[in-house]
Amino acid sequence: MDNIRLILWFAVLGTLWLSYSQWVDDYSSETEPQSPPGGSVETLPQINPVAEGDLPALAPADAPPEVAAETRETRSSAVRVRTDVLDVLIDTTGGDLVRADLPAYPVDKDRPDIPVRLLDFSAENRWVFQTGMRAAEGGPEPNHLAPFRSAASEYVLSGDELVVTLDWVAEGPVSASKIYTFRRGAYRIGLDIVLENGSDNAWQGVAYTRMRRVHRPLGRSFTSVDSYSFMGPVLYDGAAYETLDFEDLEDEPVSQTVTKGWLSGIQHHFLAAVVPPPDEETQYDAETSGGEYVLTAVSALKDVPAGGRLQYSAQLFVGPKLQDQLSETAEDLELTVDYGLFTILAQPLFWLLSRVYDWVANWGVAIIVVTILIKLVFYKLTATSGRSMAKMRKLAPRMKALQERFKDDRQALSQAMMELYKREKVNPAAGCLPLLVQMPFFLAFYWVLIESVEMRQAPFMLWINDLSVRDPFFVLPLLMGAAMLLQTRLNPAPPDPMQARVMQLMPLIFTVLFAFFPAGLVLYWLTNTLLSMLQQWRINTVVSRENKPTEA
Repeated sequence: MDNIRLILWFAVLGTLWLSYSQWVDDYSSETEPQSPPGGSVETLPQINPVAEGDLPALAPADAPPEVAAETRETRSSAVRVRTDVLDVLIDTTGGDLVRADLPAYPVDKDRPDIPVRLLDFSAENRWVFQTGMRAAEGGPEPNHLAPFRSAASEYVLSGDELVVTLDWVAEGPVSASKIYTFRRGAYRIGLDIVLENGSDNAWQGVAYTRMRRVHRPLGRSFTSVDSYSFMGPVLYDGAAYETLDFEDLEDEPVSQTVTKGWLSGIQHHFLAAVVPPPDEETQYDAETSGGEYVLTAVSALKDVPAGGRLQYSAQLFVGPKLQDQLSETAEDLELTVDYGLFTILAQPLFWLLSRVYDWVANWGVAIIVVTILIKLVFYKLTATSGRSMAKMRKLAPRMKALQERFKDDRQALSQAMMELYKREKVNPAAGCLPLLVQMPFFLAFYWVLIESVEMRQAPFMLWINDLSVRDPFFVLPLLMGAAMLLQTRLNPAPPDPMQARVMQLMPLIFTVLFAFFPAGLVLYWLTNTLLSMLQQWRINTVVSRENKPTEA
């Protein structure tokens, strides 16, 4: 039975290592970041075929001369928009978002003046939206290469809502505009593409939204959490959430027509997403082009009668993975916070952590409180297990005597030990239950700390100023190792000398392993170990008192 406990400890180590290794395999690469080849030709999305036959598509050679603007390094004609949480640039060529900074999220905690930049128009880091409309009959159209103009070059949010309008610069009876709506505290941006047909003829065409981003494979770093997080394209078809591999897209592009879908580009704690109208059928395409991945959403064919008006309303999201805002933006957009196999435990754990944080205003304290609550939930189970462990500890001298008596007869020793357990009403396997209970919660906590942006750069106290990275001075891992060592002294030692030596090494092994884990995770395990140690000490004391009259 002692083998079970040893096997479970190794199972914990093995599970941690497999999770870590799988994360590395899925979400990282040893290759260096690459820049897209120069001279790539910009294209426009093709119009969906309809029942009457294939409609003409704009060939790359027909692209207007403004395509050259896509590769320029500056945006002299850009419109700047600042809110309390966003600082963005809208290029007047195309009228699209081409840069987005997040003032509330510095790249490094020691350099708060340098914000995280998601969207970027520079050639080596290009990550932009491209939106517009395509005309079925050809001719001028308000696509992402067309010129737009705005009434002002800079807008600043002063109230709860800011509306920025860019008008299509074109001659003729058809006019169009792009209307962006920014709201206080929100990373969601409303986008309305409006077309008014002032001609005598009907207008036919499609609306589209697209995201382009340079593919940048991540290098490995054992101590960096970000280097093992997923960074790449994601598609949601209304039922399934799928991360897309760049190399797979090179070999086999993806195309599907669904409703209630969305597309996204993910960068660990952050993302940019496009959510087309959820009640409309939309064609989604994912492909690669010139070292970039390209995600496109194209509407069904729209008919605008003479004198009519067409409004296509989409939602953009540019910012951190704040689950409340993600769920408000689109159905299941919060799935981009990927807790993996442990989602069923991680999501309620995060919810509980968030509620406790609202009360204590410190994520480290919240982790301690939640650990105590989990311990209380399983108190009865662990108490029963603890009593068996305490009785086993009391039986240790008698078990040692049996080992000496039957040292040459393993079968007789096993039978004698089982009779001793039965006579004393001890379950030797009961000591394994606490470990079995802790394993899934431990792994769920691991993913909550890694994936939740709320934990990013979250301070605890003293030298712990970021719970999502390792303890810079390794104090918490050392305290945890010391606590585990004391805990082993409270539990009965395995009768086998080899197993006993291995169990004595476990605190050292865990200390080395946890030295590189997020400080928040080590804090959870340290708190859990201390609580388990105190509980076992109390149980040992009670059992010892209960046995005193018998011994007398």
